[in-house]
Amino acid sequence: MSDKETLTLFDTTLRDGAQTHGLNFSLEEKIAVVDILEELGVDYIEGGYPGANPTDTAFFQSPRTTRARFTAFGMTKRAGRSVSNDPGLAAILQSASDSVCFVAKAWDYHVRLALGISLEENLDGIAESVGAALAAGKEALVDCEHFFDGYAADPDFALSCVETAYRAGARWVVLCDTNGGTMPETIETVVRTVCERVPGSHIGIHAHDDTGHAVANSLAAVRAGARQIQGTLNGIGERCGNANLITLIPTLKLKAPYRDMFEVGVTDDALADITVLSRRFDELLNRAPDVHAPYVGAAAFTTKAGIHASAIMKEPETYEHIPPEVVGNRRRVLVSDQAGKSNLLSELARFGIQVDSKDPRLDRLLSDIKEREAEGYAYEAADASFELMARRVLGTVPTFFDVQSFRVMVERRHNAIGDLVTVSEAVVKIDVGGKTVMSVAEGNGPVNALDNALRKDLGPYQDAIADLELLDFKVRILNGSTAATTRVLIESGDSAGHRWFTIGVSPNIVDASFQALTDSITYRLMKQGVTDHGLQVAAE
Repeated sequence: MSDKETLTLFDTTLRDGAQTHGLNFSLEEKIAVVDILEELGVDYIEGGYPGANPTDTAFFQSPRTTRARFTAFGMTKRAGRSVSNDPGLAAILQSASDSVCFVAKAWDYHVRLALGISLEENLDGIAESVGAALAAGKEALVDCEHFFDGYAADPDFALSCVETAYRAGARWVVLCDTNGGTMPETIETVVRTVCERVPGSHIGIHAHDDTGHAVANSLAAVRAGARQIQGTLNGIGERCGNANLITLIPTLKLKAPYRDMFEVGVTDDALADITVLSRRFDELLNRAPDVHAPYVGAAAFTTKAGIHASAIMKEPETYEHIPPEVVGNRRRVLVSDQAGKSNLLSELARFGIQVDSKDPRLDRLLSDIKEREAEGYAYEAADASFELMARRVLGTVPTFFDVQSFRVMVERRHNAIGDLVTVSEAVVKIDVGGKTVMSVAEGNGPVNALDNALRKDLGPYQDAIADLELLDFKVRILNGSTAATTRVLIESGDSAGHRWFTIGVSPNIVDASFQALTDSITYRLMKQGVTDHGLQVAAE
């Protein structure tokens, strides 16, 4: 049995991360983020504020996690109301959450100015809110807002907020550096003092990144005794963001002294997928991944030509702080293709494709990948399209259907009752099962019309795609000229809960969309084990 202590990871991407400038999660996007977080292996997923808006309310109508504790966020009870007569508190307690995280004022200035109540009333509100959560059968957490500012102003009151929450039964009391302005030395000193009053096994840290120290502040709190860390995927959040879990997790698992002292719920296998998960999340947000991000950035293990290039290929461990494969990244020596082939073999093995390293088709596949990446493809977030491309080069994908042509018409007109409407109509002509089929369909926009037309009549394959659904559609313009290249990422799913991502790139948005759509259908047919019904298999 390990004698290491447990560190708990609390993700607040869907709540605090949702405060990011210009970001609004849809219900489907929230569900997709939960899938990423569950795959990563965090312990808590804070999903939002039920009752605050329709999306969060709908999200909390049913359980959304299988491993992590599904957590609702909300305020402590309103001053002057009982816990049974507070609609906001009721919405939180009636949600389908496992836990409730209450935000509470820990700065005396805010209590008097913002709440307009006495310090004693504030403490009573914390205790009564925790008690109400426990009575509802939920685990209680308390986020002490602006704790470090409050501690600097009145340490006794700030500490009394922590102690009150703990004595009331809160599983975790979280110290928030809400404005992100506290330095690591102060964090460590203050948290150590807190842990003399309340066990560190009940203390968490929530750090913002306004000085670029959120990760360092989180680690400082751990050194001082805190045993829960709150953060977000890729460090998103209001203003400058939150502590970045994608940076913290590899540090905790791989770097001394943390790796020798603590266990986290993220497995080695999940750690090996963290680069893919980070980039998948960025694609979900429709933003370019940070190439310089620690551990997972495309440049994190890249060396240009020069004195290090040849040495890295011979003794990479002397030039890299960790093996890039441990976090799912790869070494890039820009003057050599050797590292690319080894990484390609690793990726193929992940899809269950076994290829001899001397197979000449690998060189062709590697060349195709490099050429497509130069055109704008990004396969880190589109595994389904990558697997299809690899299998096509290796000759293992049947030609289920062949698209002869397609056409899309968008018409803006007045309907029969005089309303101005926009109607999209698509025509797709395909060869399937030795027959030429032409299908016409309307849709809510050109992409939806194309999707409906393409899937309208696939003959012997129709049953295999009956429950296929287009879940999300994202467009990114890769350059700003009038001849801009467009990248389209499509997320598809089925009734069993499987999800996959496909990609298309073209100067024409409709063409890029159609590439991603045809890949989605082909991938579904391949994964269903559908045969080609007499059609020829793609040539090697």
